[in-house]
Amino acid sequence: MEAIVYAGGDGTTRDIVKALEHLGDDAQEIPLVGVPGGVKMHSGCFATTPKAAAEVVLAFILGDLRCAITEVMDLDEDVYQQGVWKVRMYGEAWTPSSPRFMQGAKEQVERSSEVETIEGLAHHVQTLLEDQPDLMVVWGSGGTLRRMGEHVDVELTLLGIDVQGPEINGIRTLHSDLNEQQLIEVLSGHVDEEGASRPTLLLLSPMGGQGFLIGRGNLQLSPNVLRIVGFDNILGVATPSKLIGLSAVRIDTGDPQLDEKFHAKRFIKILQGFRTTRLIRIEEA
Repeated sequence: MEAIVYAGGDGTTRDIVKALEHLGDDAQEIPLVGVPGGVKMHSGCFATTPKAAAEVVLAFILGDLRCAITEVMDLDEDVYQQGVWKVRMYGEAWTPSSPRFMQGAKEQVERSSEVETIEGLAHHVQTLLEDQPDLMVVWGSGGTLRRMGEHVDVELTLLGIDVQGPEINGIRTLHSDLNEQQLIEVLSGHVDEEGASRPTLLLLSPMGGQGFLIGRGNLQLSPNVLRIVGFDNILGVATPSKLIGLSAVRIDTGDPQLDEKFHAKRFIKILQGFRTTRLIRIEEA
């Protein structure tokens, strides 16, 4: 057997690695190529997109790629039940080495020294909310955004998508852990009396080490949801430590036509501090 190509997420990867361990040392050296299709994909053996997986498999069969060891990662369910997001290493696997087409392992790069930076990021969003009572904010998943929420007195879910509604009589309603259909309903109802869309902001934090802004850990943000939000209403959020190893962000909406529209924009705004943004390149497919 030259390689194992599979579709799924981190749980599937762990099952495959565990099965190979029982088959002996030779089996453990079989390279893995994961086609992204799960909810959690932190491991380094996943291709960036299904199309990229095909490119990797072809190049590997032709002998153009060498293999390297990568980490098999997954969410630590025990501490997650206590409300703590932590990705841990469960093992190692061989995979074709292709920095362009393989995503690499998820890194947890948040540093305690960046507390003030996160507070500044939160203050930026709070200022937008104060200046625009009609603004609806869609909070993406991840530790960075959750910590920002703590500074603006908003209790966000760790892996879910939450929506902070417009101000009504001085109060903003928080819709927690929404699925795709719920997001569509809330966003579609955010219009004025004439049916025109009111201001919306989608906040997303790229995955450290992988650089995915859309397509990993936020599958609720389907192509239909993203079309309602609109490209110009998406704002990335990243701390300096995350930006150090981030030369570009990756987009995988699951819709090739929508991906092309994102890639045609070439750059997207990333908030890195209070009233401080930078443009970062969108990785080509």
